[in-house]
Amino acid sequence: MIVIEHLTMRLTAGGRTVTILDDVSLEIPAKQMVAIVGPSGSGKSTLLGLIAGLDRPTSGVITLNGVEITRMSEGPLARFRRAQIGYIFQSFHLIPTLTALENVLVPLELAGIDRPTEHAREWLRAVGLADRVDHYPVQLSGGEQQRVAVARAFACRPPVLLADEPTGNLDSTTGQQVMDLLLSLHRDHGTTLVLVTHDRTLASLMHRVVALRDGRIESDDMIASPRLVGEPPL
Repeated sequence: MIVIEHLTMRLTAGGRTVTILDDVSLEIPAKQMVAIVGPSGSGKSTLLGLIAGLDRPTSGVITLNGVEITRMSEGPLARFRRAQIGYIFQSFHLIPTLTALENVLVPLELAGIDRPTEHAREWLRAVGLADRVDHYPVQLSGGEQQRVAVARAFACRPPVLLADEPTGNLDSTTGQQVMDLLLSLHRDHGTTLVLVTHDRTLASLMHRVVALRDGRIESDDMIASPRLVGEPPL
């Protein structure tokens, strides 16, 4: 479960203080799929980065699976994040000097997983890239790069997956393929999925849609009751 309590994020720019998030409180049960939507500048990506522990809030508390991350020091936080959180970026963030296989290997080796190469190959097979393992990011299409990013995010089977506009740089057909993949992996592994998107059609595939505006929660709507893992997608 993800519990966010009175989260505020302020930044100083040009001699003035800008409030990015303003007293946001939210609970996300385990295995739920949640879309975070809202106009540009509403605080969506900032909220996702705070949940991931990539940034520190000005105030407030974030608890993931019973562990408060907002006061953790960098070392323990990095280890916790590696074990508990997968993160998918809009711009893929693959390491350009590593092959697809090597990119997926990175989190597995950092986590000390046995037989990491075998596991990396299995994940690339799961995302339909068994024949692209030795290709570098520059040799892959945008959709293929995002599939590698999905495999990397899922490699250690984290209980929480965060995705920031995962289809934002893809055409509609490829974007749908990536979303089908995320939904399939959610069903297979029961991962809690929190997704930032501008696409309301994509958001409608989730259990719940949380809308932000001006750093505050504007609405929080259930699309359907949370499903058991293994049930068909919405």
